[in-house]
Amino acid sequence: MPYEPPTHTVERSLRATTGAKVIAGVDEVGRGAWAGPVTVCAAITGLRRPPEGLTDSKLLTIKRRTELAEILRSWVTAYALGHASPGEIDDLGMTAALRLAAVRALGALPVRPDAVILDGKHDYLGAPWKVRTVIKGDRSCVAVAAASVIAKVQRDKMMAELGIDHADFGFADNAGYPSPVHKAALEERGPTPYHRLSWAYLDALPQWRHLKKVRSRADGSVPEIEGQLGFDF
Repeated sequence: MPYEPPTHTVERSLRATTGAKVIAGVDEVGRGAWAGPVTVCAAITGLRRPPEGLTDSKLLTIKRRTELAEILRSWVTAYALGHASPGEIDDLGMTAALRLAAVRALGALPVRPDAVILDGKHDYLGAPWKVRTVIKGDRSCVAVAAASVIAKVQRDKMMAELGIDHADFGFADNAGYPSPVHKAALEERGPTPYHRLSWAYLDALPQWRHLKKVRSRADGSVPEIEGQLGFDF
């Protein structure tokens, strides 16, 4: 399906309205997975013309995404990755875990960005960062699209490596996301050390339900954990 290539429109707007000179595009992957970390990439690209075919990582084939990530790693001005572990996701909830991963990525850049373009409509980063949220920014903004591709390829590689000792779960194919193979392995073997134990999928596993972690607010109420998925997929 044809798609419009990403542009520097948002970045130019930020430069004009805020005086920002260094702008990072930020995107995440792994939000809805049952296993593995949530991974955030921060990428600085400047205003150069992007590599041919750059777009949201979800629109690319595995082969093209992998090739493009290799090109992007040397094309971008700078990039860095940050992760929040399954245990941190369980303890903090997804929104706070996303912020933790994003702060780690931004902090690992060689220069502190003056502003951040964040994919989506929710600013999970917040102060002191100057943030511009852009819905479908991974399709429309060059820096966010670059971050999207690098983050996806890196996390998929991590999940394939984690899956070496847990072959039945199919991490090399599903990257920790819901799939029939993943579901069957969970029913038979239960969660691995890489699974998120606060996720709703455990509600459908009577023999493993005792492992579920529940975070409670100080007032005793149980918060809804954004992004978690059960077995109805």
